[in-house]
Amino acid sequence: MTNNDVLKSIRYIFDFSDDDMINIFKLADSTVSRELVCQWLKKDDDNSFKKCLDIELGTFLNGLINKNRGKKEGAQVPADKRINNNIILRKLKIAMDLKSDGVVELLDLADFKISNHELSAFFRKPDHKNFRTCKSQVLRNFLKGLRLRHRPGELKNDELKW
Repeated sequence: MTNNDVLKSIRYIFDFSDDDMINIFKLADSTVSRELVCQWLKKDDDNSFKKCLDIELGTFLNGLINKNRGKKEGAQVPADKRINNNIILRKLKIAMDLKSDGVVELLDLADFKISNHELSAFFRKPDHKNFRTCKSQVLRNFLKGLRLRHRPGELKNDELKW
């Protein structure tokens, strides 16, 4: 999944407006224009489409954590310069205040079976012997489960609409 796909999915799942998106970035001490947000959300083949960089998605996810969990005192956590599916899944887990069982439950909603043991491998440090790379399929199904939880009844014939 591209960063733009993740951004579009989150926006759709939680029905965020352009202003909501801008405010989420502000919560991470970052300023973005409405024009830039709209460019990120365009289709890939649109002339005004702009690729969402890792640091921009990381900043948005930090802002989402601050929005849902409250902003911590002191300096903010800097956005990751490089982001991958493991980091995205971890940040979404934190933002949604989910425990491992909650993540497994969301994946189960999307008809994707995974054990707590398999899931914990995604949250380990990359140099740990049991670390496992989170594939796009897992992240896509996690987002689908979030969507089924937060927008029930909108999926027909098990099709994704983002």
